[in-house]
Amino acid sequence: MSRRRRHEEHANHEAWAIPYGDLVTLLLAFFVVMYALSSVNEGKYRILSDSLVAAFRASPKSLEPIQVGELSLAQHEIDLRQQRVLVPIEIDSLPDLLDRDLEIRRSSALSAADAAAAADMIDEITDALEEALAELMSEDMVRLRRDQFWVEIEINTSLLFPSASAELTREAADVVYRVGSILAGKDTRVQVEGHTDVLPIRTERFPSNWELSTARASTVVRMFATAGVDPAQLAAVGYGEYRPVADNNTPAGQAENRRVVIVVMANPAREAGATLAATGGGERS
Repeated sequence: MSRRRRHEEHANHEAWAIPYGDLVTLLLAFFVVMYALSSVNEGKYRILSDSLVAAFRASPKSLEPIQVGELSLAQHEIDLRQQRVLVPIEIDSLPDLLDRDLEIRRSSALSAADAAAAADMIDEITDALEEALAELMSEDMVRLRRDQFWVEIEINTSLLFPSASAELTREAADVVYRVGSILAGKDTRVQVEGHTDVLPIRTERFPSNWELSTARASTVVRMFATAGVDPAQLAAVGYGEYRPVADNNTPAGQAENRRVVIVVMANPAREAGATLAATGGGERS
């Protein structure tokens, strides 16, 4: 019997392409997975960023929930939210309530008639104050400083208050009432500033010089209201020992730093012009 001849298989010279194709496919799948893991959902990122910015820049009563599911906001809503984040939030700094130098620069926006009326009113107030306080000014207990649109009255607290007290003496009450009567009915703003020396105070009512200086300023403000000044025109500010005008290392300097400053500003100077940047001031006369 004849033996069947085995058919010889021809060598496949392209067999390498199969494992190579598998390798390329696996590499492609690997890079697709890596890209998917590293990509960021832009919509969710914007919402998260909006929530974080709102939390750190504002003081909301409750936090907005962060969306973790599918994005449900329309594209135009996302754009609007993003625009709100990009707009800077203007935060008013703790103001020096009456920036007298700023008000002087604003006066350049006044009409000639308004500027003249404001200056005339300050002239009238200053003349009346000089007449009413002439004796105290001669004793250097009261000082007046003025410019075109404001006048500043500085009163040493030894005239007004006993040590560590915010109650006016009888003589001081008469003086303050007299000043308030001059200011009553005038179109002005009045800021009363309390100042102390560096000597510490620790009482139940006045834990620090902040409370003492503020209480003294408030006492003067209340007396002005009693004298007829519109309360809406009044403000009381306490600076404690932090705005000295003399050396606190000497008794004379400490006495000079214990003072109440009354700043009277003509209202027309406030209302003129738009917002101006506060820069350095000029010399006061």
